[in-house]
Amino acid sequence: MPEPIAITAIASISPLGNEASTVWENYQSTNHFLALQTFGEKTAWVASLDKSSKTLVDNIRKSDPKYKSLDDSVLMAIAVARKAIDQSGWKTTLDFGINIGSSRGATALFEKHHEEFLKMGRAQTLASPTTTLGNIASWIAHDLQTQGPEISHSITCSTALHALLNGVAWLKSGMAEKFLVGGSEAPLTHFTIAQMQAMKIYAKENQPYPCQALNLEKTQNTMVLGEGAAVCCLESGKKQNALAYIEGIGYATELLEHNTSISTEADCFQKSMRMALENTNPSEVDVVVMHAPGTLKGDWSEYKAIEKIFPELPLLTTNKWKIGHTLGASGMLSIELAILMMQHQQFIGVPFTSEKVQPKRIEKVLVNAVGFGGNAVSVLLSLV
Repeated sequence: MPEPIAITAIASISPLGNEASTVWENYQSTNHFLALQTFGEKTAWVASLDKSSKTLVDNIRKSDPKYKSLDDSVLMAIAVARKAIDQSGWKTTLDFGINIGSSRGATALFEKHHEEFLKMGRAQTLASPTTTLGNIASWIAHDLQTQGPEISHSITCSTALHALLNGVAWLKSGMAEKFLVGGSEAPLTHFTIAQMQAMKIYAKENQPYPCQALNLEKTQNTMVLGEGAAVCCLESGKKQNALAYIEGIGYATELLEHNTSISTEADCFQKSMRMALENTNPSEVDVVVMHAPGTLKGDWSEYKAIEKIFPELPLLTTNKWKIGHTLGASGMLSIELAILMMQHQQFIGVPFTSEKVQPKRIEKVLVNAVGFGGNAVSVLLSLV
């Protein structure tokens, strides 16, 4: 990537909070933010927004009559988009691009409208426009009053990092000067939890750390769903207010052997990481923020792929043991963790693994994400 791409702002809303200082404080704790919640007649581990973040979303819903009919996935995205734009110094009148995706979109709202349809035999007027996937980017553009291109998409759990890829491509093409990219997910519904449980990948046991992401000795699947949104601002060239630079990007898709799994040694991750490191010696990478969803095959296959790429393993971490798997938003929340570790020069590990050694310096961090069907993305970040 000859001309650097700067990340000039990043904002998130998740179980960790919605302010950078609070998020960082909670990352330093060994506590997780998962809790048992009742869905129908069953309980399941989930990671919900903290009280402050729920209030923020509710206030946005009440701020405009048009927002009352929107799903939380849209409102969370609006909240983080506002914060990121404030941080970046962009004027809302600028025609910057927007690419905010979601794995599942307006999940709760879609289920609500469908339930009402089954009862009444007819759909409400706003059922369709408020549940389409393009709903997220279009409402953010409306809220920020920008006239730039709007893109919403779903590439399952790598959605947010594919949004970043799209933003980089638009900037490199010269078709845009600035791009707001990320993902938003509000999947904590009875039906969504049931779908994850049907695949037999969901956490069952009541243990101190219900999601055992990156524990390579676990004997059962322990994925837990979380809700959240995260976006970042991308600009071409060196910037005084840059938080980090995108030094390399990689992507790959495997041939499908199964609807939900990737190959034993995650061929897609090997290809995406190799592409992201095309101009970088692997030994220069200090940390890898893994996708590591807490499943047996998911964690192991990614670890095997990392072993193939790195002669000497860098430090490995993930945030899913703490905030659950936020599906389409998870990649950007991992980008946020990477930037925070570089800013504060502190490695945030997983408390039940052996990766607790602090490196002398954190200058380059590789972030991974992958979704159903083996659509992997790797992003190499470097310190300003």
